[in-house]
Amino acid sequence: MRVAFLCTVRGCGEPLRRKGAQRVCSRNHSFDEHRSGFLNLLQPQDRRSKHPGDSREAAQARRRLAGLGHADAVFRAFRHVIDSRARRESTALLDVGCGEGAFLRSIGAAAGVERHGVDISAPSVELAAKSSPDVSYVVANADRFLPYADASFDILTSIDARVNASEFQRVLKPGGVILVAVPAPDDLIELRERIQGATVEKSRAPRIEDELGKSFTLVDRTTIRDQK
Repeated sequence: MRVAFLCTVRGCGEPLRRKGAQRVCSRNHSFDEHRSGFLNLLQPQDRRSKHPGDSREAAQARRRLAGLGHADAVFRAFRHVIDSRARRESTALLDVGCGEGAFLRSIGAAAGVERHGVDISAPSVELAAKSSPDVSYVVANADRFLPYADASFDILTSIDARVNASEFQRVLKPGGVILVAVPAPDDLIELRERIQGATVEKSRAPRIEDELGKSFTLVDRTTIRDQK
C-alpha cells in the first residue's frame, strides 16, 4: 500500500506507521485496527452526534438498495473513466463518503487500482470492510479533514456525498481527476412524491460545480438515466 495515513488528533497530522495491529504517529498517538480490518480515526471534536452518519440499519438498507442495481449506471460510467486512466503501476483511488462500500465493490480487483474508502459512519465502514477485505477503509469526518498524506490519490470519487474542495485539492495528485455524481432533480421522484406528497425537483449540481470550480477545472458533465 502506497498511501500514508495521517494522525487526526487535533494539532498533530503526523504520518501514521504500522505497529502490529496499531497505527502510531511520531507523537505516540495510536489507533487500533478494528477486527474487521478498518481504521477508526474519527475524533470526538469531529462528531456531529454521538453516533454520526448512517446507523447499522440504514447501512444495511443502502446495501439492499445497491443490490437491486439502483446505482449501477453511475458505477459503470465511473468505471469507464477509471479504466481509461488506470496505469500499469498502481493507481490510488479514494471514494469519499463510501457508505457500505457498494461502489468500491463494483470496481472489484481492477488491475492496478489501489482502493480506499472513507465515511463518517462506523457501522457502514464495518459492513464495507467485512465484504471487501482487500479495500482500505477509514472512519473519519471528510467534511473537515481527509486523513491522508498530500498528493496521495490519482482519482477521487464522490457519489451522493458532500465535497470538500480544499481537502480534495490537498490529497489529489497533480493531473488527478475527481468524479462526482449527484442526484438529478427527478431522482426517485415517484418515491418522494409518495412520501412528501408533491413532486419537488431540486438540483444540487450547480452548487457542487461552484464549490469545486474555485479549485478545479470542469472537464465534462453528463446526465445518466436508468429506470428499474
